[in-house]
Amino acid sequence: MTRQTDTHELEVRTQQGIVRGVRLSQIDVWRNIPYADAPVGEYRFRAPRPPQGWVGVRDASTFGPVSWQSREGNFVGASKNQEMSEDCLTLNVMRPARDHPSSETRELLPVMLFIHGGAYAVGSSAEYPRNGEALVRDGGIVYVSINYRLSALGYLDFTRFSTPERPFDSNLGLRDQVAALEWVRDNIAAFGGDPNNVTVFGESAGGNAVTTLMATPAAHGLFAKAIAQSAPTNAIYPPEQTHRWADEFVAFLADRIEPGGVETTSVDDAGELLARADASDLVEAAVALTLLAPDRDPGTIALCPVIDGDFLPERPLDAFKQGRAARIPLIIGTNDREGSLFTGRLDILATTPARIRAIFSRTKKKARKAIKAEYPGLPDKRPAADFAGDYAFWYPTVKVAERHSRYAPVHFYRFDIAPRLVRQLGFDATHGLELFALFDRMNGWFGRAMGVLGGRRAFMRTGDRMRRHWIDFARSGQVDGWPAYDEETRATMIFDETDRVENDPRGARRVAWQEFVPHV
Repeated sequence: MTRQTDTHELEVRTQQGIVRGVRLSQIDVWRNIPYADAPVGEYRFRAPRPPQGWVGVRDASTFGPVSWQSREGNFVGASKNQEMSEDCLTLNVMRPARDHPSSETRELLPVMLFIHGGAYAVGSSAEYPRNGEALVRDGGIVYVSINYRLSALGYLDFTRFSTPERPFDSNLGLRDQVAALEWVRDNIAAFGGDPNNVTVFGESAGGNAVTTLMATPAAHGLFAKAIAQSAPTNAIYPPEQTHRWADEFVAFLADRIEPGGVETTSVDDAGELLARADASDLVEAAVALTLLAPDRDPGTIALCPVIDGDFLPERPLDAFKQGRAARIPLIIGTNDREGSLFTGRLDILATTPARIRAIFSRTKKKARKAIKAEYPGLPDKRPAADFAGDYAFWYPTVKVAERHSRYAPVHFYRFDIAPRLVRQLGFDATHGLELFALFDRMNGWFGRAMGVLGGRRAFMRTGDRMRRHWIDFARSGQVDGWPAYDEETRATMIFDETDRVENDPRGARRVAWQEFVPHV
């Protein structure tokens, strides 16, 4: 017999005030907790400020608004029933119910903070409302998910338009993530979490956030371990690149607001335009920029952090090389065929013949020949997708792993399993697929559809094993039966129907890329 929940059990006093959550399936849940003040009005394009307090008890039973994002274009963002607002800097907390076996001792539990992906353009902590439940249920951990500013509001660099009267800060989404981690440090113990045992993990743009946070001095000491899944770790750009994108963005924005009629010839003009534009116009202008960037600057992703020399002082890959990244245990890896997803409206990688030629033009003929041998048939559709996925995700991930392994423990993986229908459609283990396994999503309608031709149970069993590794790592920083990665053996866990460890899988491809991408 399950005892009735005392609502006072779900009232937690944070530094800002009391929040009241709700109990769902033996999990205590709090949602829509502000970790920073609303970045609205004069604070648009400014660094996050500490959250305001409140009087009384704040209801924390439902998700709050999500960051402004497009509902059309190259990425489909928030669903129509999700409110969007610039006032979106909130987080959610889950823990085992107080009568759950893992909470009987009332010791502080490990904390896992998830950063969602979506190319820094779309997504939210509410996108899959049950994310984290399996980790809490199976692992007895405290799970935190966050919203942060996206698109033009969080990931374009407008500092060249900054004036003393109207300042613009850089790396707003990254600063939001640091503010969320600071809130966790100061408040998570009240929810039963251990502020000294926080693991940050994320996928895609969220994985990029993880490796970038490791290279962000303000984030050092705020988390003890990290997991980066399918991270485009090298998608960080210098100011000369981001300033040009800012100019192009302002031109798109001006034309959207008043086609052919808005002058933006000065810093003041551009600053005024950015300050007064509707959030929806900012987002749609960012969509236009993201569609332009892959052809104008092949291999780049326009919505990304900037090396500002201050908050993010250097390229993360350089920080890892020099040992200046946080020296903490890291799990990092990619899926078998990352690039196969990026077709149609998602085609933002170096998948077209023109984009591939542009990337090859940066290297010597001998290196081009070696890399082409690894992708027979290039630039045909399948080898082009694999080339683009490796360029954006796999090879930069290898470089992070080998460089960080010189200073801290690293565990490297590749996710290979896919349900039969997904394979027949030609996607195989593509970008983002592991989230359905890790978060136990296969019981939803989309998960069941993927498994209609078979392979669903094996996929779920692999997810169970993967989730156990993530939980063990969050608890202790160690994983059983999974050797650490180093530059000599390059031990890699292959998640498949039967998991296995291989040393330097695709070693010939890695060597070819070593010569092909000198800037990595």
